[in-house]
Order: sequence, then C-alpha cells, then structure tokens
Amino acid sequence: MKLTGSYKIPTDKQSVWEALNNPDVLQKCIPGCEEFKKNSDTSFTATATNKIGPFNASFTGEVELQDLNPPNSYTLVGQGNSPVGFASGEAKVVLTEEGKQTILTYNVEANVGGKIAQVGSRLIDMTAKKMADIFFGKFSDEFSSAGLSASNESNSVVATKFNKKIIYAVATLVSLGLILLAIY
Repeated sequence: MKLTGSYKIPTDKQSVWEALNNPDVLQKCIPGCEEFKKNSDTSFTATATNKIGPFNASFTGEVELQDLNPPNSYTLVGQGNSPVGFASGEAKVVLTEEGKQTILTYNVEANVGGKIAQVGSRLIDMTAKKMADIFFGKFSDEFSSAGLSASNESNSVVATKFNKKIIYAVATLVSLGLILLAIY
C-alpha cells in the first residue's frame, strides 16, 4: 500500500514539529486513540480502536522515529497487531514553512495481513481519507483559537490493501508523529 498527502497547518514549523512529538496532542487528534505513550525521545506505543467495514478493530502498535532532522523531517517506522490483522511500514514526514503556515507532506509504504487486508480497496481508500482529515482537522485546531482546520492539499491514496495504523503515524500521523498505530 502507498499513501501520500499534504496538509496546511496554520502555524510555524517549529510548533508543528513539537506537537507531532507530543503524546498528549497526538492522543487527542488520532481518531479512536485510547492510549498513547512516549517510551523515549524516538519511540511511542499506542492503542486505538476504529471500525473499518465489518471490523471493529483495536490495534496496539509501536512507532520509532528515525532519520531525525528537527524541525524539518523524520521517518516513522512502525508495526501494529490486532485480532483481525497486522500491519507494518514506514512514513516519511516533511515540514516546510509557507508564510505563517506549515505544509506537512507525508509518503507512506505499508504492508498489511490478516482479515483486515481483505476489505475492499474502495472502502479502504475512503476510510483512510476520512481518518487523515479527522486527524489533521483536530491537529490544526490545536494551533488556532479561531478553529481553522487543516487544508487538504493533495490526499491521494493508491492502495490495494489497507493499514489504519500507518495513517496515524503519518498522521501522527500522520501521524500520527498519521503512522501511529491504530490501523489506518
């Protein structure tokens, strides 16, 4: 599975970088996140539950930050497990400043197995876009008392299989700073 996208966040790059590395912010922004724990400066563990098609899956996963270039970029490498499947992959997250806002761009490559991999690609694509938009909307709201939301620059999903966890990281992104472990 490959997933790419970019979002405009209404604040400076340093603030976005700090929020992408703040477990409290990420737990609030990741849809269905029940627990998000920082194990070290470069390692996180999370649990999230979400519905994908007929599955109501609770994923537990680990994400490690690599290739750190603060506050410009990093790579998220992670894996997650659930009774309905497993996922592993990596996401490259790049931040660039544009005026008074930051453009967050991500590229994800993921592998998925188990029952969750059998969900149709159209449903997976729609769910992935929805989850990323929810994450970035909440993430953007962390920076704006006016409630401005993140603007989706280009959220194109090319997938034959699905991994909810990966979007979180990216999302944590995306974060998950969107892969953050919940099954995306």
